[in-house]
Amino acid sequence: MAWLLLFVAGLLEVGWAIGLKYTEGFTRPLPSVLTLAAMTGSVLLLGLAMKVLPVGTAYAVWVGVGAVGTAILGIVLFGEAASAGRIASLALIVAGIVGLKLASPH
Repeated sequence: MAWLLLFVAGLLEVGWAIGLKYTEGFTRPLPSVLTLAAMTGSVLLLGLAMKVLPVGTAYAVWVGVGAVGTAILGIVLFGEAASAGRIASLALIVAGIVGLKLASPH
């Protein structure tokens, strides 16, 4: 269950990271409220996952899911570069997340 909470926390991190773009410096009310809600939910779920998972593993996976998801959505939504080096680097992050999961005792 902790891993599921952690994964959802990572998805919410993606949501708030992308949401920041749409808040336009927190001047747009609806995107701002949704972004703040995603931030809150993400941190709360991370905290719950850390009750079971080691702090280093949980934080690294949370950041990794957020970074990979945000980079992919940046490519899809905002036309950011999708170079081979960038994609390979994202694949390395995913490999690290999988490695942490496989090496975790939980």
